[in-house]
Amino acid sequence: MNPYEKLLLQNKAWSEEKIQIDKDFFNRLAGQQKPKFLWIGCSDSRVPANEITGTDPGEIFVHRNIANMVVHTDLNMLSVLQYAVDILKVDHVIVCGHYGCGGIEAALSNKSYGLINKWLRNIKEVYKIYQPEIDSINNHVDKVNRLVEVNVMEQCEDLIKTSIIQKAWKERRAPEIHGWVYGLNNGRVKELTTIKADPNTVNPIFRYNLDDL
Repeated sequence: MNPYEKLLLQNKAWSEEKIQIDKDFFNRLAGQQKPKFLWIGCSDSRVPANEITGTDPGEIFVHRNIANMVVHTDLNMLSVLQYAVDILKVDHVIVCGHYGCGGIEAALSNKSYGLINKWLRNIKEVYKIYQPEIDSINNHVDKVNRLVEVNVMEQCEDLIKTSIIQKAWKERRAPEIHGWVYGLNNGRVKELTTIKADPNTVNPIFRYNLDDL
């Protein structure tokens, strides 16, 4: 049996198991989507949002990209963010990185990866901000993992610079922004930061005139 065929068989087994446990599971799932959380995570196959959090399909709205970035020109990410915040009205946005991230490690190097260089540049900009601290770390693994952490915190800051978040804060005092890092070696989440729905936390130069929103 090839890996593709195995996927289909596993899907069938999973579906049958869910129905045995709860015969109405898929009927409820098809009928509505009311997640409380938006997850902005890394595309790494070892970091699945639902499994990490022990949640069922429908509980977390998910966007993933290399190194869990919030890039202000990324229409894909912004579209997901607006839908989650304006339509689904999530109460929490979680930016979740993970230790040992390949995208972060690649950004620390001078190796050329072709098209992906343009994406990695966003991470390099984060590294530049924290370069004195990161360069002072001798162990390469620790250096990568520290950049993982500060990158998550910077992406949280980039979220609150968007008019999408600021508008929601004005209208309903939500969502809260959370920064997490996941440990591949132990399966545990480390909380790095939480930003409450307060416009005063936004640097004034990035603060939109709320009367215009």
